[in-house]
Amino acid sequence: MNIQELQSAVEVQAASLYDALIVDRGEITLECSVATYRDLLLTLRDQLGFEQLIDLCGVDYLSYKNGKRKEKRMAAVSHLLSVQNNCRIRVRVFAPDAEPFVVPSIIDIYAVADWYEREAFDLVGIVFANHPDLRRILTDYNFVGHPLRKDFPVSGYVEMCYDEKEKRVMYQPVSIEPRENTPRIVREEHYGG
Repeated sequence: MNIQELQSAVEVQAASLYDALIVDRGEITLECSVATYRDLLLTLRDQLGFEQLIDLCGVDYLSYKNGKRKEKRMAAVSHLLSVQNNCRIRVRVFAPDAEPFVVPSIIDIYAVADWYEREAFDLVGIVFANHPDLRRILTDYNFVGHPLRKDFPVSGYVEMCYDEKEKRVMYQPVSIEPRENTPRIVREEHYGG
């Protein structure tokens, strides 16, 4: 199935379930609302043959295009594969702009989404409603914040060290000073000319 055939099939089968269909660099991205997210994925799986969830990730659009996108911040992005049609599609659902950012879980549609959703929760802070075991997967249980958010400080909030006197791991405020990570460029006076 080529990109035009896939676009036509999506427009016929799921026209009322997505808000935008974007074709860019030979790939289709469907943007949908939280209310239609699960129905869209079910339609893509059952009607259009997208039987595999390849990836699901959380994306923070806080400073996207120099802050020009202000209306929507957090999104869960699902990448689907249809083996029978030899094509891929991306589905992006934006969470409502209020903490916590909540998106419905899709574990009952794609069982592999379990760890992907836990990772997106841990690193970006998207809460997946009705997830049976939503807890941190990569960071420590006592970790404060979500490290892949754009507003998370580069050095973090706390540091961990082993205290010889207490004989246990201790958490304390970060003791290093924040610094600029922009490299200094030194060029000769007549560089390139």
